[in-house]
Amino acid sequence: MKDALLATVIDEYSAVELFASVLAAEERALTTVHPIDTLPPIVEKKMELVEKLSMLEKVRDSQLAELGYPAGWKGMELAVANDSRLAAQWSLLQKSVERAKRFNTTNGALIRTRMEYNRRALAALNVAVGPERGALYGPDGRVPAFGI
Repeated sequence: MKDALLATVIDEYSAVELFASVLAAEERALTTVHPIDTLPPIVEKKMELVEKLSMLEKVRDSQLAELGYPAGWKGMELAVANDSRLAAQWSLLQKSVERAKRFNTTNGALIRTRMEYNRRALAALNVAVGPERGALYGPDGRVPAFGI
């Protein structure tokens, strides 16, 4: 049964590595002038990988239970204690997860920066129009009719 658990951890590692590479592609896209051109397939791939990783985690937890260990981190720490092959793969997986987290944190910061830039640009446009004419853009993102 530990061989099945080892295979699952190897599959998780591969999926996390792929996820990290997708996050790297997302980071490159977010630093371009027009990221909307490249982001949709990246987001689609990310969602696909999140589902796969969730499924693999459930399989791993089930395998841990069959071996008499608790689910999650605690169970894996107990399982790797006496299995050097499993310990090595678990360590690789943890390093890969940390790398993916760093990409994700960076991408979150890039998205927040773009959102703040857009908020400030919209505020500047609305100030330029002046309060007597109302907002340049309405809540739906369209230019109001201004009584024309």
